[in-house]
Amino acid sequence: MFAGADHLMYGITIFIAMTGLYIVIARGNLIKKLVGLGIFQTSVYLLYIAPGKLIGGTAPIISEQFKVYSNPLPHVLILTAIVVGVATLALGLALVVRIREAYGTIEEDEILEQGESPAAGTITTTQV
Repeated sequence: MFAGADHLMYGITIFIAMTGLYIVIARGNLIKKLVGLGIFQTSVYLLYIAPGKLIGGTAPIISEQFKVYSNPLPHVLILTAIVVGVATLALGLALVVRIREAYGTIEEDEILEQGESPAAGTITTTQV
């Protein structure tokens, strides 16, 4: 493998990260924002896994046959990060459902126009 492959992987990772960040910033739909966060998380996974695998490296089981070993720690950490990412996405989707029930929309601009809704649990002067 040529020396530029590592730099290419980092370039791809940065491109994916910027794509996810752009989606989060530029889109007003809350579901699209969650998709953007998922894409951004994927770039973080790639950032950690890319240097963790060595070409020709094997699992770190000591043997006379192998001289190059891959570090398993980044892979284990990414498995944990994937589980946390799925749980975070599920929580985000649950919040979007609640926002939709309270405001009738999942568009950020429309929610901000409505302001705080009495249906969301605030007390107005007519309720006192």
